[in-house]
Amino acid sequence: MELHLEKLKSFNGRKGPLLFIVMDGIGIGKNAPNNAVYMAKTPVLDRLFTLPLQTKLKAHGTAVGLPSDDDMGNSEVGHNALGAGRVFAQGASLVNKAIESGKIFQSETWKKVLETGKKGGVVHFIGLLSDGNVHSHIKHLFTLIEKCAEEGIKKLRVHPLLDGRDVCEKSALDYVLPLEELLMKLSKEKNLDYKIASGGGRMITTMDRYNADWSVVKRGWDAHVHGEGRKFKSASEAIKTYYAEDTKITDQYMDSFVVVDEKNEPVGKINDGDAVVFYNFRGDRAIEISRAFEEADLDTFVRGKIPDVFYCGMMEYDGDLHIPKNYLVFPPEIDRTMSEYLCAEGVSSFAISETQKYGHVTYFWNGNRSGYIDEKLEQYFEIPSDKIAFDKAPKMKAYEITEKSIELLKSNKFKWGRINFANGDMVGHSGIMEAAITAVETVDECVGKLLKVVEELGGLAVVTADHGNADEMFTEKNGIRTPKTAHTLNPVPFFIFDPQYAGEYKMSEIQDAGLANVAGTILNLLGYKNVEDYCPSLINVE
Repeated sequence: MELHLEKLKSFNGRKGPLLFIVMDGIGIGKNAPNNAVYMAKTPVLDRLFTLPLQTKLKAHGTAVGLPSDDDMGNSEVGHNALGAGRVFAQGASLVNKAIESGKIFQSETWKKVLETGKKGGVVHFIGLLSDGNVHSHIKHLFTLIEKCAEEGIKKLRVHPLLDGRDVCEKSALDYVLPLEELLMKLSKEKNLDYKIASGGGRMITTMDRYNADWSVVKRGWDAHVHGEGRKFKSASEAIKTYYAEDTKITDQYMDSFVVVDEKNEPVGKINDGDAVVFYNFRGDRAIEISRAFEEADLDTFVRGKIPDVFYCGMMEYDGDLHIPKNYLVFPPEIDRTMSEYLCAEGVSSFAISETQKYGHVTYFWNGNRSGYIDEKLEQYFEIPSDKIAFDKAPKMKAYEITEKSIELLKSNKFKWGRINFANGDMVGHSGIMEAAITAVETVDECVGKLLKVVEELGGLAVVTADHGNADEMFTEKNGIRTPKTAHTLNPVPFFIFDPQYAGEYKMSEIQDAGLANVAGTILNLLGYKNVEDYCPSLINVE
């Protein structure tokens, strides 16, 4: 299909470049002590909030394709919506539909899992254990386990990864105890052998992303595959022990553990002839462990004996690289992204972020597509993230991103560019207020530097966020503060910084505008009409 954009008759954009800035994790919360955005010194943001061209956007729930407005947004679905200009069913919604319709159990992949189990192999489930609904949902796991029991799978093992990030930071037992109860119940009632085998906190075990720290994957691999790690009689015992030994520890940072039997032997190592299902639906933290199971020549860490297993994911985590090869639920088919249209018109662009969000301004922005749309027109830049806890270095790589972006803007090679400052999100996840304030102040300073350059070049900028996080750092009840490490349900700001503005367009009055309305807006600001079936633009160009 040949793509084409029509030019606006009354507005041709600006002579200089358009810069699109995502302040990741910086939402609009209450003016309260738990809001790091409010508590921080933000002269640039304060000035943006006085601009005539601004609004608030929904960045969670149905506005980004999730099942309900109780579901927090995330960077993946957020950047999908930003780049696609439309709302697609995402993550949990897709899995929910596949389960409700029964399609997930009709897939050849699920049939292969059952076939492997019925031939004597063990069926293993690995994934995040919570109801955070960002990476996974415990209900999905329970449904798959119960289906295995119905089908007569004799031996099943679960390797839960503890959350404490998208849910309360010390809530692991709220999920592990019901899982242990379910496995014991099925084992007794149906004469099956269902157990938890290993696990650990998500930031320590298995769930690394963007090749940031493969030692995280190695710890998970050693625990899940080789049964190597600290030994306990049960997962709940492991959690209680870690809590007792370190009262400050939170679930996401718990060390890996291995469950052993009365002979002190691991109850669930992954062996030849087994089936392994990684049940997370979100892709970023599922790709590396998938590669570890599927790539024979992977050399990022020493794997030891690599078991010959049937491996699959809940979804295809990378559509271009086909990771993993087998999956249970097909991803949303996102076509005709904004960047595809602009490339078809010969519009040059750049994308830049540090490692933690590089995939968001490229892969997710482009509709779950790896690589360039047009190498002649696009350049992508990744600034390597530091391998250090984000609260210890809350400035992250914001200054480096800013310096590189200024260089690119001044090169006169690009008509527009998009960048992501990860600070508000990654530091927000730490739950540490002081660090989050520094993160927000750093982003504010960097945005100010960029706006100055944009103005000098006769361009304009669009500033927004993909979801909230730093805007709610703790909850308080009965005088007791509990750190909040999850994303928020707050709206995000949307600003148009256009120093040459002379009334050529006005903000639209769109009820419940969301991130998907941004693509059409950028097209308008570049001098093009919005795509017919895109969500309405946030501006009216007369």
